[in-house]
Amino acid sequence: MSLYFIRHGQTVANSSHKFNGECDEELNDIGLNQALNAGKQFKDIKIDLVYCSPLIRTRQTLEGLNLPKNTPVIFEPRLVERKAGKMNGLDITDELLFDVYLNINNKTKFDGLEPIDEVFSRVHSVLNEIKQKHSDKNVLIVAHGFISRAVYFYFNELPQSGKLGDVMEAFLQNCEVKKYEFN
Repeated sequence: MSLYFIRHGQTVANSSHKFNGECDEELNDIGLNQALNAGKQFKDIKIDLVYCSPLIRTRQTLEGLNLPKNTPVIFEPRLVERKAGKMNGLDITDELLFDVYLNINNKTKFDGLEPIDEVFSRVHSVLNEIKQKHSDKNVLIVAHGFISRAVYFYFNELPQSGKLGDVMEAFLQNCEVKKYEFN
C-alpha cells in the first residue's frame, strides 16, 4: 500500500503570505489550475480511497484532480488545518513562522493557537486508522500545509531542535504531492 499526500492549491491567504489556519477559504485561479495540473500525476496511479479535509480549499483541490467518480471519499475533520487562533490574518514573518508556529519548544502564546502535539495526535490517529483498515489500498490524503508536516513526522523523526521549519522536505508547496509507504 502507498499513501499519497497532496496539499491544497493556492488561496488568497497563501498568495498574500498570511496565516489562515482553519479559516475556510476558496482556491484562487492559480490554485484551481494547480489542482488540474496535479491531477495529471494521478493519471497512472490507482487511488482506492481518499481522505480529505472538509474545508472548501481541499474539496476544490480534490475536484480538480479529476479522480474516477467512483473513488470513495472520506471527509475527515481530523485533517483540518491547525487552528491558528489570533495568528489568523497576520503576515507570515520568519519570526512568527519559525520561532512560534513551527517550534515545538515555543513559549510565546497566541490565543487559540492549537498546540503542535495536539495536531500531531489527531493526524497520527488518522494515519494509524488508514494503516489498520486500508493496508491493501492506495490512499490519497488531501489536506493542508501544517498537516503535511504532521504526516511527514509520522514517518520521520522530529528534529532535536524542536524546530519543524528546519526540515524543509516536511513542507509541501501548494498542490505538491508526496508519497509514503507504511512498513
